[in-house]
Order: sequence, then structure tokens, then C-alpha cells
Amino acid sequence: MEICTFIEPQNGASYDEQLAFAAATERLGFAGFFRSDHFVAFDGDGMPGPSDSWTVLAGLARETSRIRLGTLVSSVTFRHPALLAIQVANVDAMSGGRVELGLGAGWHEREHEAYGIPFPARRFGILEEQLAIITGLWATPVGDTFDFTGEHYRLDAAPALPKPVQQRVPVIVGGSGPNRTPELAARFATEYNYFLTGDRDAAARFAVVRAAVEAAGRDPGDLRYSVATSLEYGIPIPEVIAKVDVARAAGADRVYLQFLDHRDLGYLERVATAVLP
Repeated sequence: MEICTFIEPQNGASYDEQLAFAAATERLGFAGFFRSDHFVAFDGDGMPGPSDSWTVLAGLARETSRIRLGTLVSSVTFRHPALLAIQVANVDAMSGGRVELGLGAGWHEREHEAYGIPFPARRFGILEEQLAIITGLWATPVGDTFDFTGEHYRLDAAPALPKPVQQRVPVIVGGSGPNRTPELAARFATEYNYFLTGDRDAAARFAVVRAAVEAAGRDPGDLRYSVATSLEYGIPIPEVIAKVDVARAAGADRVYLQFLDHRDLGYLERVATAVLP
């Protein structure tokens, strides 16, 4: 089972602080570094201000060498899918093929109001079309073009370039929706992610998604099943171990440990020492 780190830079994180955390993530032996994709702080004053996920990941791609890098998750409301496909392919090349794309429908209305970003009431249709466009552009053979006509987007003979370095960039779809989320994961994703809090039953959610994957004609083993879980602010190490054990018992292939204090690298090291072995 892989264990990755996960931080919330919108609460206040400079690029150098994110680099320090990502570098420590790599040095300590975690499998990957992932970050949220938001523009308004949920806690604290947010200083020095928000950072764009894919700009930051481009920098980290050049300053790390081993860990996986990605978002958990980017919102479909922030970027046009064709532009996002280009951005992710660029960062994948810059990283030597270590990028993963987490994509979701978005949920935080206030950050949209703050920056004048449209926030449609119905967003699952947008998510479906973005997943179809992004994966379609990457899968189009070199020299061919990609067309798409949907309710929200239209592409006409798109060159479908550049291509990612990876033959198939991992695409993460997550959430607790009973129908649409499992369906979209089954059709487009390489990984389904579930945020584990309280008494949520990840094993039951994984079973629902496996059934959707089978119904879509895919092998359920073709999909990775992961959980994200918050370490709050420095919870005791036995509690961290217990969270990882819960994820393992549920059948997770990967765990994202959410560190809310990205500046506390000493805590990150203690977690690595206790959990990774």
C-alpha cells in the first residue's frame, strides 16, 4: 500500500514552503506529494495568498526526482478542459512522467464568488465532459485530431498536443455520491478516492465502485482504490497508525495523509518513521 502526503496550501503556503514539504516527502520515502486546489483560505489569514496548483507542481516537477505529484482535486470550474490537458501534459514532461490528475466537480461556492468564477448549480455534467475531453485528447494518436460536441464544450479538430510522457496519466475521481461518482470513476478514472472521516465505511464504498466498474465492462482490479484522511493538527502517532490500519483493512491501495500544518516538518518526519515501515 502506497502512502502519500497531502497539504492545503490555500490556508497559507509560499512556494518555498511547499517545496520544503515536497522535498521532505521525497527524502523520507513517501510515494507522492499531493495538494488541494483552492483559492480562499478555510483556516487562518491565508498569507501570503493562494497559489495555482499546476504552476506550483510545474516548479516541483523540476525540483524533485522520484515522488508522484498531483492534485486532490482540481475543480472543473477553474480551467477549460483543453487548457488543463495541455498544462498537465506539460508538467508530466517536466517531471519525467510523475504527474497524476485529480479532478472533481468543485464545492466551495465562496471562492468562486470571491474571484468572479462562475459556479453552476449543476456541475456533474461539466465534470463528465471534462473527463471525456482530457482523456480523449491524450488518447488521440499523434497526427490525428480530436473533436467533441457536448452541452458545455465544443472542440473542432483540436491538434491533441502535447502528449504526456506517461502512456496513461493517472486520473483520480473521488467523492461519496451514490451513482454518478462511481459511474464516472468506472468510465474515466484509474483511481477512485474516498475521504475517510468518522464512521464512514470505505470498504462499502469500494464495493459500490467495483460493481460500477464491472457494469462498465472493466476489470475492477484495473482501478486503484484509495482513501484520504486528515491528521488534523499533530494528532498522536498511534492515531495516525490506526487510520492507516483502517484504510488497509478496507482494501485501500493508497492512503493520502492530510497534513494541516505543512510547516511542521518534524511531525512529518515522526509520521514517516512510525508509519512507512
